[in-house]
Amino acid sequence: MAKNSTSPTTVPDTAWLGRGRHLGPEPERDVRRNLIALKAAGVLDDFLDLDPVEAARPTVLYPRDESADPGPSARRLFEARWRVSDDVTVRAQLTTYDPDSRRKGDEGVTWVLAAEAERAWDAHWPSPATMFWPDSEQIDWDHDTVANLRLRTTNHLPKDDDELRHLLRDCTRQSWYIHVVVHEAMTPDARGQRPISAFLPPSLRHRVIEHRGTPEQAQIADHAMKRELSVRMPRGGGVVLPTAPPSAWYDADRFTVRTVFLDGSEPTELLDRIREFAALPQPLAADAEQALTRLRRGWHLLDPQEELAHAQAMAAQYAEALDAMTHQRDLYREAAEAAHAALAEAPGVDAPRLPGPRPVKAEASPLSGLTKAFGRLRGPGK
Repeated sequence: MAKNSTSPTTVPDTAWLGRGRHLGPEPERDVRRNLIALKAAGVLDDFLDLDPVEAARPTVLYPRDESADPGPSARRLFEARWRVSDDVTVRAQLTTYDPDSRRKGDEGVTWVLAAEAERAWDAHWPSPATMFWPDSEQIDWDHDTVANLRLRTTNHLPKDDDELRHLLRDCTRQSWYIHVVVHEAMTPDARGQRPISAFLPPSLRHRVIEHRGTPEQAQIADHAMKRELSVRMPRGGGVVLPTAPPSAWYDADRFTVRTVFLDGSEPTELLDRIREFAALPQPLAADAEQALTRLRRGWHLLDPQEELAHAQAMAAQYAEALDAMTHQRDLYREAAEAAHAALAEAPGVDAPRLPGPRPVKAEASPLSGLTKAFGRLRGPGK
C-alpha cells in the first residue's frame, strides 16, 4: 500500500472513504456473508468477489492505468452497488491487504473502502462500511490503522504525556477519520459511557473516532493538545481535532464545546460541530486518492445500461477496424492496378498477372470477432 502523505486536493463531496483493520481470523468470509445476506434482502443491487489478478484486468468501458491496480499485497477485492434516495446509485470497492503491507508488530488484516455516489453524499444514507462488514459488535472490523483505536466505542487517552502527544500526532496526520476528544468532568455511569458517535447519522457514524479523558486527565490533555495542535481541552467539554497541517477552514474556538453532559442525553452542540467539521473540505491523502482512482477506473460490476454501452463500444471498435481493413485493401488494389498498367506500357516487358485479394481466414475476420464478443455477453439477464 502507498505511504501516508497528504495531497493538495480535497475529498470530493460525492465520495466516502474509510480504512481500518480487521482482527478476526477470516475477514473475507465476513464480507461475503454480509454481501450475500444484503443482496438476498434487496438492499444491494449486486456485488462481485474478485481476486487481485481478476481485478487487474482492463475493461473497454473503463480505461485503466497502473494506479487502478490493487497492488501486489492485495488479498481480495469486493465491489457492491446499491441505490439510495430511490434513484441515486452508489458504487463501492473494498480491498483487503496482507498483514505484511503494514508496520511490523500490527495484527489483523488492513482494508480500504472507497464509495462514490452520483451526487453529493448525504450523511443520512446507509454507511458503506455496513454494506461490506456486519454491523455487529462481535466482528472486529472497525479498528483504525493508527495505534489501537476503534470506531463505534470510546477510546481512553493514554496517561503518559509522551504517549498522548504521539497519539495526537498520528491521529491528525495519518488517520482518515474525524477525531473527537471528550473530557469527563466526573466518572460517568453506564448511560454516560455510551459513545457520542451513536447519536450521529449512519454515514457519519463510521467516520468518527471518539477519545475520552478521565477526570484527572484534564490538565495533561489540555497541555498536550495545546502543544501539538494549538487547541485547548476544556474541563468537562469536547473538541473536534484538526488535521495536520490544519485546514484553512478550521477554527479551534468554533470546534470547541465548553460543556458536554455525559448523562445519556444527546449532546446537541458537539454533534453539530462534528457535522459542521465533516462538511468542510478534507485533505485527500495519497493512498486515499489511489483508492478513489481504483474505484473510478477499475470498476467491474456493470449494470444493464453499462453492459449495453460496453457492447456498443466493442461494436464500434470492430466497425472501425473493418473500415480500416477495407480502406487498406482498396489502396492496395489501386496501387497494384497502376503498377500493372505501367508495366503493360513498357516495351519488351510482359505484364505479370495481377494477383487477387487474399481470402481472409474466418478466425481473423473482424465480424467473427464481433460475434464472439457478443457471445460472451449472452447469459442470464444479459
